[in-house]
Amino acid sequence: MSGCCDDDSNLELLQTRQRGTLNRVLGINLVMFFVIAAAAIYAHSTALLADSLDNLGDALTYGLSLYAVSRGPEVKARVALFKGGLILLAACVVAGQVVYRMFVPATPIFEVMGAFSLVGLAANSLCLYLLWRHRNEDVNMSSVWECSRNDIASNLSVFVAAGAVWITGSQWPDIVVALGLVWLLFRSSIRVISSARAELGSSRRTNM
Repeated sequence: MSGCCDDDSNLELLQTRQRGTLNRVLGINLVMFFVIAAAAIYAHSTALLADSLDNLGDALTYGLSLYAVSRGPEVKARVALFKGGLILLAACVVAGQVVYRMFVPATPIFEVMGAFSLVGLAANSLCLYLLWRHRNEDVNMSSVWECSRNDIASNLSVFVAAGAVWITGSQWPDIVVALGLVWLLFRSSIRVISSARAELGSSRRTNM
C-alpha cells in the first residue's frame, strides 16, 4: 500500500515540476514572439520572421503541454500529434513568406537581424536549460524538448544570415536561411508526429 502511495506522490511531484517549467518557458516564448516579430517586420527579414513564428508555435506547444501533463499516455500522444501539426503549419507559413519575398524583394536590415537573433538565442538557451531534465520523461515533454532544440539552430542561422546580408548587401542569404529553417521545421514535425503516432498505437494496444 505504501508503495502505491509513494508512486502517486512521485508522479504528482513530477507533474508539478513539469508544470512549473512549462509555465516559465511559455512566458519567455510568448514575450519573444512579440519582440522578434516586431523586429522582423521592421528589418524586412524572412528568416527573423520564421524565428518569431517558431516562438509563437512553441508558446502554443507549451500551453498544450501544460494541459497534457496530468493526462494519460493516449492524451499526451494526441497532444504531441497536434504539436507536430503546428510545427508543420509554421514551416508552410515561412515557405509562403519566402515565395512572397521572391516576388517583392527587400534587403533586410542586418544590424536588427543580428541583434535580435542574439536576444532570441539567449532566451531560447534559457528555455533549453530549463527543459533539459524533462527531455526523456514522456512523449509530451520529449516533443517540447524537440521544439526548444530547434530554436537554438534557428537563432544561430539567423545570426549567420545577418552577417551574410552585411557582406553581400543582398536579401538572398536571408531567403536561403529561411528555406533552411523551413526544412528544419518540416523534419522536426515529421519526428514529433511519428513519435506521437507510435505512442498512440502502443497506448491503444495496451487498452485493448
